[in-house]
Amino acid sequence: MKSIAALQATVTAAAPFDGEPSDAELDEIETESPLILAEVALLDAQIMTIDRTPTELDQQRIRRARRRVLAARRDLANRAATVTASGGAA
Repeated sequence: MKSIAALQATVTAAAPFDGEPSDAELDEIETESPLILAEVALLDAQIMTIDRTPTELDQQRIRRARRRVLAARRDLANRAATVTASGGAA
């Protein structure tokens, strides 16, 4: 049976994690925040109707929230495609 104690130094030799997100991670969160907020709004609209039959107003609210999620996903995908296309090698 092999001991993994010798491998522990290799695994833990990485830079210590300080618990804070890096600048790149913060930029990515900021880029994705419209989508995150739209998904939260959709969840809120769906949660309100969990224990009751949705009214017409509830259905409109859910449809509107779904459209916001789709629009945010589209915008994020278009932004990613633009960055990839303009940042590619010649």
